[in-house]
Amino acid sequence: MLWIEVGLPSVSYWPYSAVLTVVLCVVLLSGASSKKKASFDQIDVKRINLVEPDGTIRMVISNRADFPGLIVKGKEYPHDRQTAGMLFFDDEGTENGGLIFGGSKDKDGKVQSWGHLSFDRYMGDQVMVLNAEEIDGQRHAGIEFVDEPDVPLKLVTDALQLSPDQGKSKLRELFSGNNKPQQRAYLGRKFDQSSALELEDAQGRDRILISVAANGNPTMKFLDEQGKVIEEFPKGAK
Repeated sequence: MLWIEVGLPSVSYWPYSAVLTVVLCVVLLSGASSKKKASFDQIDVKRINLVEPDGTIRMVISNRADFPGLIVKGKEYPHDRQTAGMLFFDDEGTENGGLIFGGSKDKDGKVQSWGHLSFDRYMGDQVMVLNAEEIDGQRHAGIEFVDEPDVPLKLVTDALQLSPDQGKSKLRELFSGNNKPQQRAYLGRKFDQSSALELEDAQGRDRILISVAANGNPTMKFLDEQGKVIEEFPKGAK
């Protein structure tokens, strides 16, 4: 403790300062050891950040205006996502999935609606997707499994820091050719009103297609690497 001489006997300050020190220690220690729990009947909030004791972010629930960009190992990069929803983060504070949703009708009466739940690979993009969408009267909904390319996330974050047009162009370049994400399986309702199960190989080529058309006709097709039908049921199905 630092004593300051002010012309009065120091000893006269000891009882007062000692009491303050003891009280402060009790308050700090009791606060550190207790876990306070709050209860609400209703709460309005714009954004909630769920964090670990060391500050590592694990989940964000946000409105559209405050929705975060891409967060990698705790650092945020610009990402224009015009939606409300929830983002998940791994133990290192890197995004690894999320839930977004929205819908509206414009002045011309055109409707758009979407819901999207996805989970990402480590330091990569989504590998399992539950998706529903409506665009101008056309609807689809399904679950999809994807093989994501080994594109370093550092290249993605670098692209996101460019201008919007440059960034989009760079991302298209990064995820093209041999680095294009490949769908491996899909099950759902398609825009043409058919229900379908589609299985692809590692190059994203259709190999087994099972569907029921909008008119109720069922088909099953097996394809080779060139996309040629090698077997189908019923024969000659359209």
